[in-house]
Amino acid sequence: MRHWYARGLLAWALWPASVLFRLAVALRRLLYWLRLLPSGHPGIAVIVVGNLVAGGSGKTPLALWIAEHLKRKGWTPAIVSRGYGAKAGPPRAATIASEAQDVGDEPILLARRSGCPVWIGADRLAVIEALRAVHDDVDVMVLDDGLQDCRLRRGVEIAVVDRRGFGNGFMRPVSPLREPRSRLRSVDAVVSHGAPVKGFAMRLAGAELHRMANAAERRPASAFAGQKVHAVAGIGDPNRFFVHLARLGVKLTPHPFPDHHRFTPQELDFGDDAVVLMTEKDAVKLRRVAQPNWWVLPVTAELDAAFGDWLSEKLDGFRRSKAA
Repeated sequence: MRHWYARGLLAWALWPASVLFRLAVALRRLLYWLRLLPSGHPGIAVIVVGNLVAGGSGKTPLALWIAEHLKRKGWTPAIVSRGYGAKAGPPRAATIASEAQDVGDEPILLARRSGCPVWIGADRLAVIEALRAVHDDVDVMVLDDGLQDCRLRRGVEIAVVDRRGFGNGFMRPVSPLREPRSRLRSVDAVVSHGAPVKGFAMRLAGAELHRMANAAERRPASAFAGQKVHAVAGIGDPNRFFVHLARLGVKLTPHPFPDHHRFTPQELDFGDDAVVLMTEKDAVKLRRVAQPNWWVLPVTAELDAAFGDWLSEKLDGFRRSKAA
């Protein structure tokens, strides 16, 4: 009771700052809309996958799904990420050989799973320009995050909403909300990842794990039933990973960490030899120190068939306008 009372007092204390943040967001968007602040379009199709709440909501799996869909439809996509947690620097490629401290964790995962060029940088316009100078065959950009980047004009905006919804409705710093819920009215599509909102439905599927030290060794999640298992997750909603494993029949001890947490091997030493299960995003930061009892669960986005049809139609319209 005291905990909730203290949180309520803190929310009210920060409420004026939340109001000011909301006004600043609205004013900034208005200035870009009026072209009083400079913005630009890279000249090719741009798809932004973002969310309203800080932290992961399923954007990266969705960006991967979109890249695969585009390749099947004859497009040549590339992926752009800010590279959260990466060292500051010029626009640069992220590859499967990159280190997480240099480019961030998600870009390495994107490079590994997509087979597309993946580049990072704080200035997304500059990143796209640099990427196209190297990959002149790329004809569509998929942005993993960037819904709030008004400087980059884009063709398609997709907002992902997960089961956390919109918190208490206040904006930062009272809650993680970066833009008001009304922003959903201006995006091209809403993807519901277990959220009670109207939009295309998405779920994450995955029931086979691989040993981190030897990816060729694979086991179904059911193979860990009845064992003592530790599960670690440094993602936006760690509980989503734990619930997923539980639904697969794994009885686990959960160990949540902050999003993008930089793990050390010592943090995954729980004083026994029990199996440790982790997300693919977390695994890229630990691959150099992989232990025999560490296992990784890759997941894949599954979407309404109508979503792919809708996206293809949007991009076909872009092709027609460019040809006109």
